[in-house]
Amino acid sequence: MNTKWKVNSNQSDALIRMKKSMVAYLGGTFNSFQGYANVKNNEIEDAAIAFSLDVKNRESKLERLGNYLKLNDFLDVNRFPTISFKSTSFQKINKNINFLKGDLTIKNITKSVELDVELIENDYSDGEKELAFELTAAINRKDFGLIPTSFLGQKNAPKVQDIKIVANVAFSI
Repeated sequence: MNTKWKVNSNQSDALIRMKKSMVAYLGGTFNSFQGYANVKNNEIEDAAIAFSLDVKNRESKLERLGNYLKLNDFLDVNRFPTISFKSTSFQKINKNINFLKGDLTIKNITKSVELDVELIENDYSDGEKELAFELTAAINRKDFGLIPTSFLGQKNAPKVQDIKIVANVAFSI
């Protein structure tokens, strides 16, 4: 039996962080998440997961102006408004240790990545059955062309190469 779950955008959020430089919190209620999780025979290790985040669709007043400008500069949100992920495999070690491999696309550059996954809950919320994951990954920003595009951004570019991405993605039936 195959069960298709849809992303619950109101319960999903993402954090993009660069040490000593840029922190941008992209709250779920201010973003547009889309996606699905296909689960076969109620076994999470057989799940196929895909989601995308509209990084341009948010209320910037919740962020400091400097972070907002840096995020726009690095992600070039006007040309590339979406970050997306599609799984290729899911490896379950135990309830809270899982590895999700797949293709991450940022700025139209797709790379294979491995995400650490923690199953947060598989219970009823507001009368709906919900499945939620916390996904974490460290990526090299240059692998995805995440370099400043403006002169000011280039002048103040961070020396740090790694970016940490943490996404809490909730799915409901």
